[in-house]
Amino acid sequence: MSAKEAVKENKKIKAVALFSGGLDSMIAMKLLSEQGIEVYALNFNIGFGSNKDKSEYFKNASAQVGAKFVPVDIKKQFFDEVLFKPKYGYGRFFNPCIDCHANMFRFAFYKMVELGAHFAISGEVLGQRPKSQRKDALNQVKKLVSELSNEAIFDSILSRDGSDASKPKSLDELILRPMSAKLLEPSFPEKIGWVDRERLLDVSGRGRSLQLSLVEKYNWKYHEKPGGGCLLTDLGVSSKMKDLQSHRKIVFDDLSILKVGRYLVLKDGARCVVARNEEESKKLSLPHSLMEHISLPDIVGPIALVEKDASKGDKMLACSIVLGYSKAEKDKLYNVKLGGEIYKLSPLPKEEAHKYIFLT
Repeated sequence: MSAKEAVKENKKIKAVALFSGGLDSMIAMKLLSEQGIEVYALNFNIGFGSNKDKSEYFKNASAQVGAKFVPVDIKKQFFDEVLFKPKYGYGRFFNPCIDCHANMFRFAFYKMVELGAHFAISGEVLGQRPKSQRKDALNQVKKLVSELSNEAIFDSILSRDGSDASKPKSLDELILRPMSAKLLEPSFPEKIGWVDRERLLDVSGRGRSLQLSLVEKYNWKYHEKPGGGCLLTDLGVSSKMKDLQSHRKIVFDDLSILKVGRYLVLKDGARCVVARNEEESKKLSLPHSLMEHISLPDIVGPIALVEKDASKGDKMLACSIVLGYSKAEKDKLYNVKLGGEIYKLSPLPKEEAHKYIFLT
């Protein structure tokens, strides 16, 4: 169905967008909303986004470009199925960008069917990132997406044998990248007339001048600076993951300890994480299948976690380190709760604790 035919039947063309919160995805959505296309801004939670709650920003930024904000939580699925076994490997850090983008498209297409939308877009810019936005990388994402085409959920939107020209043969044909569309092969939405290709862009490379000029043109209040959105590209998080993976199998409960706190390797090799502030203490207070909580019932101080199978020496060391980061006085004894037990210990001076810190 072309855009004109859709209008005649009183059917609005709809698109789902991979919305990171960044400027490129905002512009991509704006380019479509300006064409009268209804856009759903899908923000995927893979468990490694910002440590801050950005839901209000996402809502405001989506509304600013005329899109409807839709949060999608896939962190458990991403952890179980993608993070440790990417078909196309990792980038510079622990970031499986190609497989991650394909996985987001997978769930975007599920949402597309649910919402009655017609195609999916992303804000990727050709050549902007060395791992995930080369032309061959974009094609690798399309290849992974095409492999989903046989799923029964897509029966109504595909014509796999090509007998119905109003439908694409495979799912990857429904991927549109508005920022660099004129530098890429026309997508099905462009070919069939849902989208006017001439009103899309031909942006490439790492420059941001065009994007910033559009911010000024639209007078946008809500927009983020590029980069830094995914913690899997953060050196600290990546280093913790590599260390913990070398020590034991990483489990889903580890998400919190990889993203916050002081990460320590203790004398006998156990791993321990100590909160640096009240907000981190709240995050580390969540249940953990492989680690025990350390807390201070009688004095102000941080929450910490130490491995359940740590040696008794490492557990006592961890408790003393936690006391050292509290309001405890030197050489005095304090109650420390470790799991279900209470111990009386004195604080370890911070300068001595520092030698166990792997990453702050």
